[in-house]
Order: sequence, then structure tokens, then C-alpha cells
Amino acid sequence: MIGLTILIGLVVILFVVGIIIYFITIYNSLVRLRNDIDKAWANIDVLLKQRHDELPKLIETCKGYMQYEQKTFLLVTEARTAFLRATSVSEKAQADNLISGALKTLFAVAEKYPDLKANNNFMQLQHRISELEERIADRREFFNDDVNTYNIRIQQLPDVFVARMLSLQRRDLFKVAEEDRRDVEVQLAGA
Repeated sequence: MIGLTILIGLVVILFVVGIIIYFITIYNSLVRLRNDIDKAWANIDVLLKQRHDELPKLIETCKGYMQYEQKTFLLVTEARTAFLRATSVSEKAQADNLISGALKTLFAVAEKYPDLKANNNFMQLQHRISELEERIADRREFFNDDVNTYNIRIQQLPDVFVARMLSLQRRDLFKVAEEDRRDVEVQLAGA
């Protein structure tokens, strides 16, 4: 009888210890995911800052050639200011979308100025910013993968219980600007 009581006690203790270890494992993996998201965002933020730092050089290079394009410069300047004011991930994502749109406009307008397109500084800056844009897009993919995995995990059983105990909230994906979703209108010459 005493042997059976000890055996049942050991089984209960092992079961409780197993449950505790299981929840600790879930907790640790959720913390790792949350930190991966923060790291992925920090990597994007570094690239956004680098692009932000290149904008004044680009504007100065263009000003001498594009004297009548003040509206375009104003777009880039306003987008840059929005980036400086942004504090949260969603605000920075919106500012990033504004800067991307302003840069597209600037590069499209620059097509009208052959002397500017021939300027070595402009070409280097355009190449550098295009490179940064590609790297930002790549980092967005990592960020969104991490956020998606995290959001799924905090909604699945049994992780949802640990997530609720820790008050873990859903994270937002880094989304594309609405104007980038629109269909591109293509007009062929002579059509």
C-alpha cells in the first residue's frame, strides 16, 4: 500500500514537472520569436536610416538641374520629415511608403533631364538608394515571416495560454503602400 502511494506520488510529481517544462519551452520559444521580430525590425530600421541619410545628397545633386521641380523636392522633404517624426513600427512603415513614393516620383522626373542623368554623383546616389530599396524589401520579407510565425503561435493551442498569461499581442506586418497595389497603366507609343 505504501509502495503504491509512493508510485502514484512520483507519477504525479513527474507529470507536474513535465507540464512545467513544457510551458517553459513554449515560453522560451515565444520570447525568442518576439526577439527575432525586434531584431528583424532593427535591421530594417538601420537600412531606412541609411536611405534617409542619402536623401539630402540626392536632393542637392538634383537641385541644380531640376530648378522647376519644387513640388517633387517638397514631396521628398515631407517624406523625410515624416520618417524623423515616426516612433512606432507602423509610423515608420508609413513614412517608408511615403519616401518610396517620393523617390519614384523624383527618379521619374529626373528622366526629363539628360544632363542630370549623366551626372556621376546622381547616378551613384540613384544606384545606392536602389540598392538600399532592394535590401529593405529583403529585410521586410524576414520581418513579415517572423511576425507571421509569431502571430500564428500566439493563437494556437497550447501556446495561446502562455501568450495570454504574458499578455502577448498580435504584431502588424510591414505592408505595402496602397498606391503600390494599383494596376500600372501602360501606354505604348503609336497605339
